[in-house]
Amino acid sequence: MRDAFERFRKANPEPKGELEHLNPYTLLVAVVLSAQATDAGVNKATRALFAVADTPQKMLALGEEKLRDYIRTIGLYRTKAKNVIALSEKLISEFGGQVPRTRAEIESLPGAGRKTANVVLNMAYGEHTLAVDTHVFRVANRTGLAPGKTPLEVELGLEKVIPAEFMLHAHHWLILHGRYTCLARKPRCEVCLINDLCRWPEKTV
Repeated sequence: MRDAFERFRKANPEPKGELEHLNPYTLLVAVVLSAQATDAGVNKATRALFAVADTPQKMLALGEEKLRDYIRTIGLYRTKAKNVIALSEKLISEFGGQVPRTRAEIESLPGAGRKTANVVLNMAYGEHTLAVDTHVFRVANRTGLAPGKTPLEVELGLEKVIPAEFMLHAHHWLILHGRYTCLARKPRCEVCLINDLCRWPEKTV
């Protein structure tokens, strides 16, 4: 485990999430919009959106109908527009317009689940949380780092085995590894940094 993460760190000391954002609020909105959508697709829509609405107050002033126009290219955009307006209202009425700093409070917002909370806590507030998306789930199971049947099982498994010094960036390293190397259909085992540590029986090196 230490070996694997030392290699990830050496190759990419400061990994960044690929969702573009300006502050904790725009990060939260981007993560909510990214469910079942690609980061690239979300970024395309949010560049113009965040230029006019980068706080809950400005988002409410924009209104649900205009918000829909900005995010029309993103899957499930109607439901997501409704959620973004509702979560903006709740941030203002219950949290003074600020994105809260606990998982339970973030999960109480419309459209935000555990994965959203973990991404926001990690990227906005530097917490040692792990968001398990399809990439992290695949990498953890395929390599044998932390096998599990559900995202929560994998998350708790990874938290147990990843040394503390790597926790801040762990989910980014795993996401990027899954997105660009350990691909779903044709994993690129020949360029994998951890191919000698991987326990996948079908690896091609």
